[in-house]
Amino acid sequence: MTPDTGGGGTIRIALCQCNLPVGDLDGNLDRIRALVGRAVEQGADLTVFPELAVTGYPPEDLLLNPRFAETAAAGVRELARSLTDTVVVVGLPALGADLHNAAAVLADNALVATYRKHFLPNYAVFDEQRYFASGDDALVVDLDGVRVGVTICEDLWYPGGPGQWAAVGGGAELIVNLSGSPYHRGKGLERERMLAQRAADYCCFVAFCNAVGGQDELVFDGHSLVIDPTGEVVARGAQFEEDLLVVDLDMVGATRRRLHDPRWRQSMNIGHGQVRSVRVGRASRPRVMLAPRATSSSLLEPDAEVYRALTLGTADYFRKNGFQHAVLGLSGGIDSALSLAVAADALGADAVTAVSMPSRYTADMNREDGSTLAANLGVELIELPIGDLATTYDRALEGPFADTEPDVAEENLQARIRGNLLMALSNKFGWLVLTTGNKSEMSVGYATLYGDMAGGFAILKDVLKTWVYRLARWRNRDTEVIPVRIIQKPPTAELRENQLDTDSLPPYDILDAILEAYVEDDRSPEDIEHLGFDSTLVARVVTLVDRAEYKRRQAPPGVRISTRAFGRDRRLPITNQYRAR
Repeated sequence: MTPDTGGGGTIRIALCQCNLPVGDLDGNLDRIRALVGRAVEQGADLTVFPELAVTGYPPEDLLLNPRFAETAAAGVRELARSLTDTVVVVGLPALGADLHNAAAVLADNALVATYRKHFLPNYAVFDEQRYFASGDDALVVDLDGVRVGVTICEDLWYPGGPGQWAAVGGGAELIVNLSGSPYHRGKGLERERMLAQRAADYCCFVAFCNAVGGQDELVFDGHSLVIDPTGEVVARGAQFEEDLLVVDLDMVGATRRRLHDPRWRQSMNIGHGQVRSVRVGRASRPRVMLAPRATSSSLLEPDAEVYRALTLGTADYFRKNGFQHAVLGLSGGIDSALSLAVAADALGADAVTAVSMPSRYTADMNREDGSTLAANLGVELIELPIGDLATTYDRALEGPFADTEPDVAEENLQARIRGNLLMALSNKFGWLVLTTGNKSEMSVGYATLYGDMAGGFAILKDVLKTWVYRLARWRNRDTEVIPVRIIQKPPTAELRENQLDTDSLPPYDILDAILEAYVEDDRSPEDIEHLGFDSTLVARVVTLVDRAEYKRRQAPPGVRISTRAFGRDRRLPITNQYRAR
């Protein structure tokens, strides 16, 4: 068999890295139409959108309503009738004999082809096998001699499959990948390495178009990419913001590499699945070749990356759900301080109110630090002392609590009083309450139901305590916004005299290391002990984590930044007799 090296030629591709809300079919189609117009103005031959762009990703059980997919498809057909000057590839659910996660190819005023995703992820935050059937063939679009393979997200995360079929069997010189790839720490570098490997293996260009924005607990980081046949990044989209990435690609490079790569000839002997091909034309227009888009800027460093994820996730949760104002309790401690900083950066200082609720146990320095922080951020600060309210509760409970010693019940009353005050402000003014607890506390149940857990969104839900300190220091990198005393003082819930977190928990650097091993890596207690941790301490932490599942089920949603966030990724039964060994 003679190796098919491809047709060569030059193509200008536009990757529309856009923030499209789930379910806003009309709004998303309007946005897609506007972005196509911008791409045409820049002379794009091929314009690519993210996975399920028409519906937003992930639409979850909206897909179980057939009318939802039908309406999306009708909108795409209408969009196609308005297109004359570019070929568009856009993601949508395609309903036929079954429902597919699909990519529609629009050209010459028509929907000319549909590609159906092969590999349906069903792990971590993904649940696509609940909704979709798998495709069974590859699609190559012959764009006046330039052959473009179409894939969707997970299709390129596996070696072989439709990407390889399109390149080997269909001679594709460019593989486009429509993606809804959610963020976690380190995902960007992981993704670049994988895509570079696919480009090198298939001896072709790879153009990866990712979604951007927050959707419930997920954050999509953008970071669209164009990678050449050697595995080098040609162009890189912005992280955590919308971007229109327009790039000229000379397919001669792919053709020549195939001629000089003996692996390519051997790959022709590898079996591949069915490849469909559709030929479309492109507008003839004079133009000057674009200067290469700079790729010298490196990816964000880890602290900046996580902080951007938190601000984007928070901002989009508010914007997309129609909230106008946030309120949170400001204790003078590190968690509420970082939460306030993120909220102010995400929403604007005018859209945030902080509430100080001191008790008889609140230290003067914590009130001072909270006031300084609010002033530094330009956030309104309200003070609502709870001492008299706590006394009233104590008197009301004198009868039932007679002959008992004060304990955690009295401590938690204070947290619940604060939760009630915040919720009263929420009800009166329509403010969304932000909780301020972190992942370390939620892991072991060091939180109060209907108290500090009361609220609508948890910024730090997936942020371990050690990362809270890291992010606070990063926020202060240019100027001291968060008073340094907040970062330096020992953490305390201040629910009794001289209370410290270490009274109830191991030091956070030790606790977080155990939690990372048990919660995020699914290591057994025995494995964790072999890492050098005391067996009694490990057993205690594991027991606390297991017992707190019922609390976590009642916690508000929050930004996911790890590979094992509670709720989305780690799903265990509340009623559970198994104990890890």
